[in-house]
Amino acid sequence: MMTNIHNDKILILDFGSQYTQLIARRVREIGVYCELFPYDVDVDFIKNFNPKGIILSGGPDTVTTDDSARAPQIVFDLDVPILGICYGMQTMAMQLGGKATSAKKHEYGFAQIKCEDDVCALFTDLRDDTHDAGNALLDVWMS
Repeated sequence: MMTNIHNDKILILDFGSQYTQLIARRVREIGVYCELFPYDVDVDFIKNFNPKGIILSGGPDTVTTDDSARAPQIVFDLDVPILGICYGMQTMAMQLGGKATSAKKHEYGFAQIKCEDDVCALFTDLRDDTHDAGNALLDVWMS
């Protein structure tokens, strides 16, 4: 019996990264069907697409301005896994109650995300280390 590859599909929302096509290609190379659309695609389209997971791409902008692009709220309401890459991770953090701030110096390389509150379901059972208050520290790569 053959399975329909369109049943288990990933939605990639593009925030303008130069690597979004490469991300889609890599997902497909591991045998997972995915489609790529702009971050501001229609909410009904996202519902009807019925993804098993969502990837929020990076982009050239900053999330620290009031008019910066955001993921549609439906992304967080669908109860599917979400992977945020660079800008995608920053907007996800901001939209789910976290914060991202601008630094005086742009950094690239290893960093840690310090979780201030363990009540966030996003970080339940997810930690690479623990900071002094007992909350999670997550190892990440900035680029």
